[in-house]
Amino acid sequence: MLIASSIILVVSYILIAWEKIPKVTVAILGAAIMLVLSHTPAEKVFAHVDFSVIFLLVSMMIIVHITARSGVFKWLALEMVKKTGGNLKLIMVSLAIFTAFFSAFLDNVTTVVLILPIVFAVTRTLKIDPIPYLITIILASNIGGAATLIGDPPNIIIGNAAGLSFMDFVRELTFVIIFIFIISMSVLLFMFRKSLSVPDGFAEKLETIDNSRTIKDKKHMIRSVSVLMAVITGFLLNEIIHIDAYIIALLGAGILMLFETPKQIIHEVEWTTIFFFIGLFLIVGGFAEAGGIKLLADNLLKITSGDLKLTSMLILWASGIFSAIVDNIPYTATVVPLINQLKSSMDVYPLWWSLSLGACLGGNATIIGAAANVIVIETAHAAGHNISFWRFFKYGFVITVISLLISTLFIYLRFFL
Repeated sequence: MLIASSIILVVSYILIAWEKIPKVTVAILGAAIMLVLSHTPAEKVFAHVDFSVIFLLVSMMIIVHITARSGVFKWLALEMVKKTGGNLKLIMVSLAIFTAFFSAFLDNVTTVVLILPIVFAVTRTLKIDPIPYLITIILASNIGGAATLIGDPPNIIIGNAAGLSFMDFVRELTFVIIFIFIISMSVLLFMFRKSLSVPDGFAEKLETIDNSRTIKDKKHMIRSVSVLMAVITGFLLNEIIHIDAYIIALLGAGILMLFETPKQIIHEVEWTTIFFFIGLFLIVGGFAEAGGIKLLADNLLKITSGDLKLTSMLILWASGIFSAIVDNIPYTATVVPLINQLKSSMDVYPLWWSLSLGACLGGNATIIGAAANVIVIETAHAAGHNISFWRFFKYGFVITVISLLISTLFIYLRFFL
């Protein structure tokens, strides 16, 4: 079964990268074949489908769609354009800072769902290519999400297993993540420099922008924004109220649906994205249940022969590489118990941070490396802007390598100098 699941996983990822067949079709077909050939009970494979992520996505899509209809996102976008004087570089940096900051305190999935309508509103207004901005918010979301306990699912898994608090993550990772963000943004501004030049007639176009009538329905705006802010506040107070993020989002979506036509709103949910996630969860789940991820992790740790420094560096880079091609959640969940097993022979404290940085930052390398990536790519495709696997990889790979190199230096200076 391990050989069969490995073949299904590899072929699925090749077809996704090839892009001749829709990604959702590849994911669903791959999942079906995995379930047919698997000797593992189907319920065990389905246990790898993270329905909390699915419900969070659907709920936030509903909330954001209803809120967007009020015109508030377009209003915010136009205000940003006016405040920045239409400076495209400043707009890109502003969007990246916003995304990275909220990814740290909400989570990167929720943040990109919130920021997408603003990006589209800005780029439509200025009639500029949205793809550089979309790629930038993907990379910023994964970098920002790595900074805290709640920013990215791997950190939640690591925090629970290692007994690390929210403030432990802030103390250990904030500085290095800020540094990685600054360097990454500088590189992206250089790589996208041709796309950030001001087009002819841009200044004149900026002067004609009238934002006074952008809000179409003030009652609708007040209601939807109030619910949205209440949901975000609930996310921030998660450790106090002890209600999961997806439940808070589901409650907010339900309240707003009271004032809407359900069939029309449900139709707006990006179901291709949702089913792509489900299919991908099942493929990786079948591979994990067959022992594939555990076998890989076991062999990686054996290579180091108990050397703490080498183990830390290997976990960092292996996590970065595997998180680019395999969902980082099951990978992290598999490596965590293996690190715990090493407690008797070495100080595993540095290993937790190697795993955190590698798993979170490695997701930037490909369009399927993290949940936030898939959401942005699929939403962009639905809006008529196709970001190919290789176009994203050209930027994501560079940022990932830079991030892992800086993380390597950080781990060495922090724990081994």
